[in-house]
Amino acid sequence: MKHISILIPKGAVLGSIEGPRQVFTEVNKFLKSIGKPALGKVQLVGLAEETPVAGGKYTIYADTLVKDVRKTDLIIIPALDGDMVKVLEDNEDFVPWIIKQYKGGAEVASLCVGAFLLASTGLITGRKCATHWMAASDFRKMFPEVNLVEDKIITDEQGIYSSGGAFSYLNLILYLIEKYAGRDIAIFMSKAFQIDIERRSQSPFIMFKGQKEHEDESIKKAQEFIETHFQEKITVDQLASMLALSRRNLERRFKKATSNSVVEYMQRVKVEAAKMSLETSRENVNEVMYNVGYTDPKAFRITFKRITGLSPIEYRNKYNHELSVSL
Repeated sequence: MKHISILIPKGAVLGSIEGPRQVFTEVNKFLKSIGKPALGKVQLVGLAEETPVAGGKYTIYADTLVKDVRKTDLIIIPALDGDMVKVLEDNEDFVPWIIKQYKGGAEVASLCVGAFLLASTGLITGRKCATHWMAASDFRKMFPEVNLVEDKIITDEQGIYSSGGAFSYLNLILYLIEKYAGRDIAIFMSKAFQIDIERRSQSPFIMFKGQKEHEDESIKKAQEFIETHFQEKITVDQLASMLALSRRNLERRFKKATSNSVVEYMQRVKVEAAKMSLETSRENVNEVMYNVGYTDPKAFRITFKRITGLSPIEYRNKYNHELSVSL
């Protein structure tokens, strides 16, 4: 039987502690009801016996303290809230214990913005990690050595897992249940808790924010030009000439400032404009495609699906509430 440790950090998001506890507890109950052994012993593990969360509105009582857990099999790091620098300082005593447990064979899973605490351990340096898309810019600044994958809901690398934003942590919990207890149990829990078990990407929820939190003014000008002329055919050479830069220098600085190549940025701006049209207008997909500067339907579909995880039609059907009401 596994030992599952759900951490109670200071500044934790209440739901991302109670959610996993409830789901794992229900797995144990269900397994018992069909005559099978429990998945594991689930404990809330804290630095103190009582930890205030949600700005002091709630207090979580630990089942046990970190110092008393000598061996665990799975560590769940819940989502965090507040000033991340301070939150990490407040919870730094978790770090050596997490490292020790991982080196001793435990697996570690971070939920949403819990990725910041996971990254502070150094265990994911050079590895992939997911977090909430709204925290992506801050995460990259604090942990440039981590390979942040914004579009993923789940990462799984060498016994370390992470999940995307908000309630998508439930998809990671189901993923772990499937791994430990089997597909049938995971499917039953997905139905019991009404979780979409097949969801693997948070791309449809990402709102492109322009990635301008940098100090390179020439690149900001290039970004603004792309955003105001996205319907036109813009070339990298055209931008380089406009900014009096060599193409190579422009591409190098653009990638460093935005984490996208120039072409990728153009594609994302066009797709963001297309998303807005698909969400709010009654234009058909071809009309939307032409309005954002594409003329090749196949190229548009491929690019749109790569960035959002959905085809243009699937996206419109899912997010255009006016159309869905009228159907």
